Amino acid sequence: MSDSPSDSPASFDAKHFLKSVSESPGVYRMLDAQANVLYVGKAKRLKARLASYFRGALNTKTQALVARIQDVQVTITRSETEALLLEQTLIKELRPPYNILLRDDKSYPYVFVTDRHPYPALEFKRARQKRADGRYLGPYPSATAVRESLSLMQKIFRIRNCEDSVFAHRQRPCLQYQIKRCSAPCVDFIGQADYQRDIEHAVMCLEGRSEQVTGQLTEAMEQASRALDFEEAARLRDQIQQLRRLQEKQFVDNAEGDADVFALAQQPGGLCISVLAIRQGRMLGARHHQPQNGLDLGTEELISEFVSQFYLGQSKEIPQEVITSHPLADSELVQSALSERAGRRVRVTAQVRGHRAQWQRLALTNAEQHLATQLANRSQLSRRFESLREALSLESPPARLECFDISHSHGEATVASCVVFDGDGPVKSDYRRFNIEGVAAGDDYAAMRQALTRRFKRLQKGEGKLPDILIVDGGKGQLNMAREVIAELDVIGVTLIGVAKGTTRKAGLETLFIETVDRTLDLDTSSPALHLIQHIRDEAHRFAITGHRQRRDKQRRTSSLQDIPGVGPKRRRELLRFFGGLQGVRKATRDDLARVPGINEQMATTIHQALHG
Repeated sequence: MSDSPSDSPASFDAKHFLKSVSESPGVYRMLDAQANVLYVGKAKRLKARLASYFRGALNTKTQALVARIQDVQVTITRSETEALLLEQTLIKELRPPYNILLRDDKSYPYVFVTDRHPYPALEFKRARQKRADGRYLGPYPSATAVRESLSLMQKIFRIRNCEDSVFAHRQRPCLQYQIKRCSAPCVDFIGQADYQRDIEHAVMCLEGRSEQVTGQLTEAMEQASRALDFEEAARLRDQIQQLRRLQEKQFVDNAEGDADVFALAQQPGGLCISVLAIRQGRMLGARHHQPQNGLDLGTEELISEFVSQFYLGQSKEIPQEVITSHPLADSELVQSALSERAGRRVRVTAQVRGHRAQWQRLALTNAEQHLATQLANRSQLSRRFESLREALSLESPPARLECFDISHSHGEATVASCVVFDGDGPVKSDYRRFNIEGVAAGDDYAAMRQALTRRFKRLQKGEGKLPDILIVDGGKGQLNMAREVIAELDVIGVTLIGVAKGTTRKAGLETLFIETVDRTLDLDTSSPALHLIQHIRDEAHRFAITGHRQRRDKQRRTSSLQDIPGVGPKRRRELLRFFGGLQGVRKATRDDLARVPGINEQMATTIHQALHG
């Protein structure tokens, strides 16, 4: 490995610098005028990667980074894997402002069981020691998860939780024994063999083998019953019932494997990556992270950087498998690096089935829910509404926003959506959909006119509340259509905003038209006002698409055959039965249709023409 820093000129000459850069794999550090590290990156070919920063179109944040560069230092490595390991070490050490920053330096806690005490306790341990006379169980995603597990085991198996010094000097049982949370081994109320059996059962449960424990306890209960020891049988019965309730809470009953599952959820102004810890097929819990995305990386690059930094930039235990919600940008490289660090093969994948797919979906649900909770935070919403007030120069923050969008498939089953936000976020009870009828297929302007007209005529009749701001998705044409409707219906006091996607259709590059197409509003990608507009626009889009799909599917299921003259319930039933469904009927030729009982050649021709125009 060799280090070759470039000279630091007064004004960085990228063309001159690139002439001398190596084609080898390595790591590069971008510095500002004060020699502060702005960004650390890795490359399979340093020259090609660095050249990309100074050629072609860049997003706004990358342009800001390049504008501050006064020097670039490179470190050549022997392989891309070595470059990845070095990159993560440097990111952790230097914490550059343009890299994603994983602010999670805490170690994961464990449960420890000593081998040196005749009556061991289940102990909480923050760090795992290399030399220890006992077993470590975990790691767990949080201290709360450990304490909940310990509480369950003490309740079910009555394991002691006192310090060894307290245990050695007890002369009578403590309160834990009185409330049936301890079997009082300190005063010999339980034998060593029986206590060790309970400890082993607790450990098996913590390792995800509670079903095996239940089987052993069931057998012991039956033996106690046959021996007429009904008190012991009742105690074992209670343990079994508690274990059954515990097993009901497990996510996957018979799954195996150790895995960490990473899921990324992203919305305007928010990003969350949830990590699910799975050990012995048992879900131990989840931890949520909200890293900074310094360069507006795409989803695949972002989750790849996060996973790399999660393990390689910190001392985390690496499981057998790493599952991600999205494919990694450099999956093979990350897998190689993690395998090298772990000293064994580690599988990294986003393509999973069965119980692993369930883990993946659960992680994504966790990420989406946590992000939604963060975005719905009252202070966050207040900041967004206040930012919009400032951007539009309003006297007070708007109390009600409505956004309209149109959805269809090549003009089929057109649906318009209306979603509503107030100071507390989405007001779903006020959401509305409009099935658009009587307009030319694909005429979004006419569809928008019909939806707005129907909406505001209802408002004139006293149905609903007038919005302070009306947002239409679609740009100039849709904004002009909204203006015409507002003018025709004499609606006053409503501010119009049109949202047009940029040429790249990327979030953050939208053009906002205020009232007229001649007045635009430019907001920074980090603006809370822009995030609010993007949020309501995306919600309107989602609501419109859902309604369109429901309407389209319903039409395709029912109207295609019902509307054909001469095709009654009996013939429809025969057609669907013969071809196995509507899709089969659509694919059938005239001759195929004529083979159906009750369908002659003339009727077959009529059906074929009706289905195919």
